Amino acid sequence: MNPSPQPQPLDPETLAQLRAWEDEHDSGVYAKRDILLVQGRGTRVWDAEGREYLDCVGGHGVTVVGHSHPRVVAALHEQAQRLMTCPGSFYNDTRARLLARLGTLVPGLRRVFLANSGTEAVEAAIKFARYSTGRPNIVAAMRGFHGRTLGALSATWKKEYRAPFEPLVPGFMHAPFNNLARFEALVDDRTAAILVEVVQGEGGIHVATPEFLHGLQRLARERGALLIVDEIQSGMGRTGRWFAFQHFDLEPDMVTLAKGLGGGVPIGAVLIGERVKPLHPGLHGSTFGGNPIAAAAALAVLDILEDEGLIENAARVGAYLLEGLRAIPSPLIREVRGLGLMIGIELRRKGAPFLKRLAHEEGILALPAGMNVLRLLPALSLSQDEADRILAAMARVLAAVPAS
Repeated sequence: MNPSPQPQPLDPETLAQLRAWEDEHDSGVYAKRDILLVQGRGTRVWDAEGREYLDCVGGHGVTVVGHSHPRVVAALHEQAQRLMTCPGSFYNDTRARLLARLGTLVPGLRRVFLANSGTEAVEAAIKFARYSTGRPNIVAAMRGFHGRTLGALSATWKKEYRAPFEPLVPGFMHAPFNNLARFEALVDDRTAAILVEVVQGEGGIHVATPEFLHGLQRLARERGALLIVDEIQSGMGRTGRWFAFQHFDLEPDMVTLAKGLGGGVPIGAVLIGERVKPLHPGLHGSTFGGNPIAAAAALAVLDILEDEGLIENAARVGAYLLEGLRAIPSPLIREVRGLGLMIGIELRRKGAPFLKRLAHEEGILALPAGMNVLRLLPALSLSQDEADRILAAMARVLAAVPAS
């Protein structure tokens, strides 16, 4: 069941055909990078020509336990042989175990809604907030990213994403991240919820201040709104704790999860607190939400994170990598930000050429987070030696470009 350490390269004709099929038949909504990936294991991936890369994209933060972890693969194989789908109108053994695990991860967040993605989790949380409070408005942060369906997109702040689909869902407002006064001006008796990321992922890896987060929590309590924390990218150990909000001792009313929870299998979840009133049958639902395949993968991920000490490793190696990046003596670096293994390097130049050089010259895949931020989201098993490889590669790539 496990992949071989390195795939056999594809012949040029087959490689060209595969690229042509994607170019011809893909929808066109993705900007393609000139790499065709065929295999992954742990922190590494291989392309169709057999070249190995250290993967700091990780499916946009999905592969917290690494690619094709043997225990995830085994859990999927075992579950697929027993039962692949089971709607929420029936009880299911695998889903029950997952609900019990998720419902005890955070004190006070005992109820769980299972979906298929982060966007779906955000949509559900918005609906639950409006239903629970009887209020229409959601206040979210500028630079925040919460998804691309119409409700989640309405909460997302990026003109390029929003403009083609306006008018969006009414009732959404935005205030600057880390600016409590601006949130105070918007949150009132018509606000159902405040929606915020503790670490803004696509927005540039900006970390919230403790004062801002605790101010939002106080504001929500005082004005009868709910506090929804989006942990879709920052959760599941990414920042060196189970959830980023735990660094700040917050008590959110709902937490949205996805990405790393399934270790590569699509899944989303909403952890629901006591200030959210009881939900009744028919209020919301999902055909595939909580399916046994996704539940089995998530249970394996939870076990691996605990058994292999990956959350502690993310804290330790993440701090080492942050320190090393901040020590690179390059005038091209404006700032290095992050928490655990969720890291952003803000440059004084556009980031795309540096991402290309990292991939093609150094064998390291990284992400953008805006025009000039390089984002690193490696597996939480990243070793210190691999961190050193990233540091050396980053220093070489930056040094090769004139500062002026």
